Amino acid sequence: MNKSGKISRRHFTQSMSLTAAGLAVVGTSPLLAALATPRQTAGPFYPDFDASDQDLDLTLIKGHTEAAEGEHLYVHGRVLDTNGEPLSNATVDIWQANAAGRYRHADDPNPAELDPNFQGWGIVQTNAEGYYRFKTIKPGAYSLENLGGSGWRAQHIHYKVSHADHQPITTQLYFPGDPLIAQDQEIITAPEAQRESLISIQESAPDADLPVFRFDVVLADRVA
Repeated sequence: MNKSGKISRRHFTQSMSLTAAGLAVVGTSPLLAALATPRQTAGPFYPDFDASDQDLDLTLIKGHTEAAEGEHLYVHGRVLDTNGEPLSNATVDIWQANAAGRYRHADDPNPAELDPNFQGWGIVQTNAEGYYRFKTIKPGAYSLENLGGSGWRAQHIHYKVSHADHQPITTQLYFPGDPLIAQDQEIITAPEAQRESLISIQESAPDADLPVFRFDVVLADRVA
């Protein structure tokens, strides 16, 4: 890690050695690579701000000395095709609410405070083995009443994944054990048999300094 506290590009490449072979899985079963990841809404709050800092560490903004509030963690995984083959140079774009459940977006009516130290948006490319990794926080759940609905959104991270030879996808990562998943109106739009593939897998990594959650994304081939 560099002096600013940000994860460097070199550290990111080295961190790709953190693969399933060196991790003990805790929780749900691995994703079935034969099925494309279910689509989920991008939501109304895709980032609307210009940001020079869109790197893999969302917990510390370039030039800031204080880290984001909330539970810090790693999310990582692979981008694969439907044959289970890794896709290198795929673009993985994530955005999310802060620990209080508020997005850094002008139209978010959530009265919760913004966290000036939370980046909220990151973009990386997968390596030769199809791996990506982010350092972020666990987002807060939020009430849909502020958006004219009812109920609550479970804790989730939005993903937009693209690759030159495959269909792009927008989807969402959920966290294992979240009691709000059972009533979340977005996850139940996915085919019932595939909902589990949207729930990340918590992994045990002896060399990791933070909780680690794995989320693999499967892209379908482009239609000719």
